[in-house]
Amino acid sequence: MRVRKCSTRKCYTLGLCALGTLLVVPQSKSSAAVFLNALQLTSWAPAWTPAPVDGGANPTATVSVDENGNGVISGPGGTFPTAGTLKPDPGPGGLGAALTYGLLGPPSLVAGDLEMSDGVGMILDIVRFNPAGTGGNPAYPASLVFYSDNTDGIDAIGDTTSPPSALYPNNLTIPEVGPEGNNGAVYTPAAGQPGFIAGFDTTYHLISDGVLPEPGSMGMIVFAVAMLSRRRRVA
Repeated sequence: MRVRKCSTRKCYTLGLCALGTLLVVPQSKSSAAVFLNALQLTSWAPAWTPAPVDGGANPTATVSVDENGNGVISGPGGTFPTAGTLKPDPGPGGLGAALTYGLLGPPSLVAGDLEMSDGVGMILDIVRFNPAGTGGNPAYPASLVFYSDNTDGIDAIGDTTSPPSALYPNNLTIPEVGPEGNNGAVYTPAAGQPGFIAGFDTTYHLISDGVLPEPGSMGMIVFAVAMLSRRRRVA
């Protein structure tokens, strides 16, 4: 099939805009958000593309997020940034503004709340998993919502004045590990638990104190160039 010129121009425009944004905008905590908006990745899910695994085991995936809006999703299709922004939480008792990470279109997501406790059993942070369509909104994407405590003051975008006023019936508690200022949790849900994604062995790295290293600018530029080449080809 011949490539239509109008489609090619649109692809060049999209890719060049993404590259221009990366080269002109200084890299900061918001650069991942700029990049995602430029390429409109919220409806394109290469990270969740299943890959054959010897022995029939599920492919693995890793979701890493912190309380400052930095996130990365790694799956069989590659590694991609996902930026957390303040959005209304449509889950039970959700606040009007909570740190929300789009999960880039996983094939499914089990709804629920993950409570993270400190060394004495106090719940300080809650990580919520909202499937696509939560709240009856068909446009709402599968998301992770990070509620961070503000006991030591509000110093991160994820810090909230309160946790959600209600929880999903499906919830569980895990401990935070690490010293104050550099702690979090590693969580791998089983079938039916909050955050479980059918067909994948998914592990969540949840940094409640500290900052996730942001993907390098060069890596994002290479990805933008690859997107240009991909979109030039029409099946």
